[in-house]
Order: sequence, then structure tokens, then C-alpha cells
Amino acid sequence: MRVEIKRLSPDGFGETEVGEKKILVPFTVPGDIVDIRKWHREKRKLVAHDYEIVETSSSRIKPKCGYFGICGGCLLQHLPYKEQIGFKEQKLFELLQIQVDVIPSPKIYGYRNRVDIAITTRGIGFRKRGTWWNVVDIEKCDVFGSKSKKALKSLRELIEDYKLAVWDLKKNTGFLRYIVLREGKFTEELMINLVTSEGELPERIFEYFDFATSLYWSVNDTKSDVSYGEPRNFWGEEFIREKLDDVTYFIHPNSFFQTNSYQAVNLVKKVSEFVEGERVLDLYSGVGTFGVYLAKRGFQVEGIEVNPFAVEMANKNVRINNVNAEFRVGVDKDVRNLGVYDTVIVDPPRAGLHPKLIKKLLRDLPETLVYVSCNPKTFSENLEKLKESYLIEQIVGLDMFPHTPHVEIIAKLNLKSKI
Repeated sequence: MRVEIKRLSPDGFGETEVGEKKILVPFTVPGDIVDIRKWHREKRKLVAHDYEIVETSSSRIKPKCGYFGICGGCLLQHLPYKEQIGFKEQKLFELLQIQVDVIPSPKIYGYRNRVDIAITTRGIGFRKRGTWWNVVDIEKCDVFGSKSKKALKSLRELIEDYKLAVWDLKKNTGFLRYIVLREGKFTEELMINLVTSEGELPERIFEYFDFATSLYWSVNDTKSDVSYGEPRNFWGEEFIREKLDDVTYFIHPNSFFQTNSYQAVNLVKKVSEFVEGERVLDLYSGVGTFGVYLAKRGFQVEGIEVNPFAVEMANKNVRINNVNAEFRVGVDKDVRNLGVYDTVIVDPPRAGLHPKLIKKLLRDLPETLVYVSCNPKTFSENLEKLKESYLIEQIVGLDMFPHTPHVEIIAKLNLKSKI
């Protein structure tokens, strides 16, 4: 059946109606005319998988990436960037009923400082959209940048020269599983992490990746399809560094860092603008991205994070920046005496704030909350409860991931009595 794409869904799919059914069509934009032949149910939604675009919309542009339309990494490369920002602002308005300006990313290609590339019998690359067993074989990733091409070329040479077995996703057998690339965009330092099952790497492996600042070998001896493991050995530097303004951060294969370094600068700046008072609690502090940046600006910072390794990295970042901040291991729902802090920063996982933490915030009533969210939906749900004592003073969106439907928000919430 022939239909016109009417709008974009919140997930970035083209959306149309067939009778009373709402059908989502990947990689389309409003105005496209599409022949839909088959669809399937995907997470309670109907998604087309056999279709043809017979007439293109005037708003469609040519994607830069040759793998667009197959690879599941980017959904919106065919939409002009200004319209991507408009789509995300509309998405936030429909969800929050607040007009939120979204700050564009300073770069829309070469912005990712990390990519996790599967090494499989189906190919070396990213998952085909909608599957876990099909991999799109790639030569490079434009969203990561030019170093991806060199790294993947060297990887293929290594596999060919030593006849190394690659991972079979369906049989859960093989040796090489992932190559993870991480780059300090402002330092140009490159880390390559080869994730394997149990076995042995060739002794001369570093010769294949001698352009890397740091080369790691990590072992994942489970059947879980994850791109990290226990570090077995490394060559070169133990860490690479990234800089956000005047703050330096160590990056390790198993530590989290904001994936868009260029936009992360705007993120930490905006958080520092929203902070009030002197004493700050950085909850879900990770490697100290916010806390160390704030300590550099004279705030008294304490950080709490559930992951002991992240806390270790945060305290390393304290030392290399010569700032006064303390990070410790703790669980969000167990924190106490929130009222002694002038500002509490929360940057929770996608599930949002723990209900017990919300109760403690409403009991202890710190004057200012800075809420950083990668999931505006759970932010909206948490806000409904926080509204008992807090109001939004300022809110802004940041496009951390161009060409995807994702959008980050930062909100400054103040006590109603203060406002």
C-alpha cells in the first residue's frame, strides 16, 4: 500500500497510518511517499521492514554515511541538522509542556569519542537496525572520525595475518569479539581496546596499532554480548586524557565519560552556571565530570557514586587537577543530610531518581537541585513528585547525539519558598 509519511515519532521513525493502524517506517522523513509491503511488532509498535520509498520529500538530504539506512547507529542523517534540532525541541515540548531550547552540537560528524565495534562472522561493524545477529560490515565511522578507518584496516590485517577466529553471535564461539575506540577529541590521544574471549593474542600485536596512545587487551569470558571485559594487558599509556576547558580527565577502558566531548564542554559550563552557594553534592558522580570541574572553580564538592572503580577514577582526576574535592562510594537511596548542601546535582541513569531519594530531597529540602537527564521521560515523571516543593527556574536541552532522536536536558530547580 502506498502512503505518505506524516510526521516523525519520538523515536525518530517516520510515522503514517494504514487504516486504524499506526505504522513506523525507519529512515524516512515527513513528505516521503512509501510503498509498505510488510511490517512486524516491535516493542508494542508496528514497524515496517519491507518497504520502498517511491517519492522523496523535499526536506530530505543526502546522508554523509554510505551505511545509512542499514546500520542502526544513526536514524536522522537524512534530515537537515536544523530540522533535527527542531524535532528535538518539539519532542521536549510535547513531553514537558514547556518550551525548551536545544543547544546544537558544535560538531555533527567526528563528535563521538567512543565507538564499540563488533567483530563477528557476519562482519566488523555495527548492528543492522532492529537485529542483534546481523552486523553491517564497515570501513569507517564518520560519526567517530578518521582514526576509525586506520584502526579497522589494522584490525583486518591482524586477523588475516594470524588467522584469528572472530565471534559467531549465534553459536557464541570465537576469539575476537569487539574493538572499542576511544579518543580524546581535545588531546588527540587514542585508546584501542580489543575485547576477546579466553585465548592468546599475538605477541607483536602493538605493531599493528602503534599509532594508538594506549592499546588494551580485555577478556570477556562469558556468553554475554558486551563490549567490555577484564583488562589482561596494555601497551603504551595506562590512560588517555581528555580536556574540557581547563580540566583534564583520565579515561580508562572501563570508565564512563560523556560521549560527545565538544558538547560536554557546554554541559559542564551550563551545570556550573546553575549551581548556587558554596557546598555542592554531586550524586551519580561517575568519574567526577561535574564535580572536578566545579572544584576547579572554587566550589566545595563531595561526590557519591555506586561504582567503586568510577570513584577511584574520580579521585585520580582530583589529583591530576590539584583541586579540593572528595568522592566516595555510596548508593543514591542511602544518602543523608541533603539539607546541608547549597546545591545537589543529580545525573541519574535512564530509569531516573530512586523513589527513596526523591522522598529524602523533599524532606531535607536543599535550596537548589540541578537535574541532568539523558531520559526526559523519567525526568518528567520525577518532576511531578518534586513539584511538591520545587519549581523549574531554568531548563535547557543539549544535542549530545546528532543524527539520533536522543536529547539531554539540564534543569535548575529551586525551592518554591526561595522563588
